[in-house]
Amino acid sequence: MPAYQLAQVVSEQLRIGRVLPLGGPSDGSWITERAAADALRAAVGSPAGVRWGTLRLSLADPESAPRPEVPAPPSALPPGPLRIEAGFAAYADRPLPAVAELLRGALLDAAERELGLVVSAVDLRADDLLEAGDAERTDRVTAAGTSGTPTTPPKAREGATQDGPEGIAAVARAVPGVARLTPTLGARPARLAEGHAFVQLTTLAGHRAVEVARAVRAAVTAAAPSALTVSVLVTGVEGDFSRSARPAG
Repeated sequence: MPAYQLAQVVSEQLRIGRVLPLGGPSDGSWITERAAADALRAAVGSPAGVRWGTLRLSLADPESAPRPEVPAPPSALPPGPLRIEAGFAAYADRPLPAVAELLRGALLDAAERELGLVVSAVDLRADDLLEAGDAERTDRVTAAGTSGTPTTPPKAREGATQDGPEGIAAVARAVPGVARLTPTLGARPARLAEGHAFVQLTTLAGHRAVEVARAVRAAVTAAAPSALTVSVLVTGVEGDFSRSARPAG
């Protein structure tokens, strides 16, 4: 690989972070760490004046993680339970352990409700104390594109097939909860090689990401006979989380 291409690959990997399992071994779905972290921040918001610091996700126990049942995306982690590590700053008017417990519950709830991540551990640390004069700030993710459901092409008629990368892309776009297709890893958002289809997409807030990915896999399997296996990578979650978010404090 030429040096400039290698540099682009490394830069992209740093931008999106780890490629995390979404669901279990049979779900054939993954999500970028960047997408998961942004979605968690947006879903939880900044309760009680808390400011988020770094938020990272990784495998909780890499040694015991099972193998995926379908081919994984490049550099993807195996489908084991995850660990969330996050820093925060808060006002000193409440005990920090109580604030951390509030945030821990909110993160676990959002990870399950909004994304479908399997999380077994949440490690939080207080990085700083806020003072009364500090300006309020929230780290919500702004919606990219329209806030409503995007227009999608009509679904294939019953009994018809849509084989090949273009047909697979059309089928994936038509699944409810898909905002758009996003070629994050590679130049094409939908690929088909040696009987394996790989689809990269952004989901809509309010549609549980793992369920959207499952629906895309089922739709592609039904419409494309040459796709013997299908995997999905969620590269972002767009839209307004406020309708489904539960207040955390």
